Amino acid sequence: MPLPKAELHLHIEGTLEPELAFALAARNGVTLPYADTEELRKAYLFSDLQSFLDLYYGLMAVLHTADDFTELADAYLARAAAQGVRHAEIFFDPQAHTARGIPIGTVIEGLARALDRAEERYGVSTRLIMCFLRDESAESAMATLEAAKPYLHRITGVGLDSAEVGHPPSKFREVYAAAEALGLRKVAHAGEEGPPAYIREALDVLGVERVDHGLRCMEDPELVSRLVRERVPLTLCPLSNVRLRAIDVLEDHPLASMLAAGLMATVNSDDPAYFGGYVGDTFNAVRGALGLDREQLRTLARNSFEASFLDDDEDRRARYLAEVEAYDFDAE
Repeated sequence: MPLPKAELHLHIEGTLEPELAFALAARNGVTLPYADTEELRKAYLFSDLQSFLDLYYGLMAVLHTADDFTELADAYLARAAAQGVRHAEIFFDPQAHTARGIPIGTVIEGLARALDRAEERYGVSTRLIMCFLRDESAESAMATLEAAKPYLHRITGVGLDSAEVGHPPSKFREVYAAAEALGLRKVAHAGEEGPPAYIREALDVLGVERVDHGLRCMEDPELVSRLVRERVPLTLCPLSNVRLRAIDVLEDHPLASMLAAGLMATVNSDDPAYFGGYVGDTFNAVRGALGLDREQLRTLARNSFEASFLDDDEDRRARYLAEVEAYDFDAE
């Protein structure tokens, strides 16, 4: 049995495996510019963030119906459960779908159908986080929040993703204030490609409770001290960092140093179909590349549950944490 863990940084669109992409394309009459799944899988070997994003958004063309989104989420949940995920807080990008003419309700209702049965089917509790595309306008983000209002009972929080450089968190000050007024939790990608100053903005201007990535905080000792002092969770994605060239090789990843500094680091898969592994694979990869010991892995798992938005179900959080503490690595 794998180490119990929560996944807090997972884009559901980034779980689209080539086989499912082709199946949905056939179902929806979409012609993909690839001969077969093998050729498409080779395309997943992109060279940088922009080439990844081009492929990522291009493949979304196969997602049309609520059933498509249900099938996508079901496939992720099955894989995640097999790798020890007990709780998943799942990002989705409504603007990437509404721009293609797919109603936001189709997306949310399709995902929610899978999430509603996730515990019964897979033993995984879930939350849904709606992300704004930072390379779109702040007005577009506000319109997206407005369109989501009939579905807020399905949504736990808001996030901010896509191309970071040149799109500081402060651009979205107003929409985050509006989201807070609606009772939504707040996270944002910051400090992956962007500078440590973006992490500060996410905290001080947007008021985020978690920083997605936060990798570059290590360049700013004063910021590290603040993150440690305030126990701000960082949802790190080591395999993603290597594939997108934020880190040259996994052995150079600062995760071990971040744990040693007292940062509340968590490990996540980001876009696992594209980055070479789901969250259990990621744990195994950093364990090998960085020589993490059992207690460091236990700390990462503990952090994931402590950083989760389970404030409305503390009994569940306590059960998950008890599973982490009781976990026997020798039984793996």
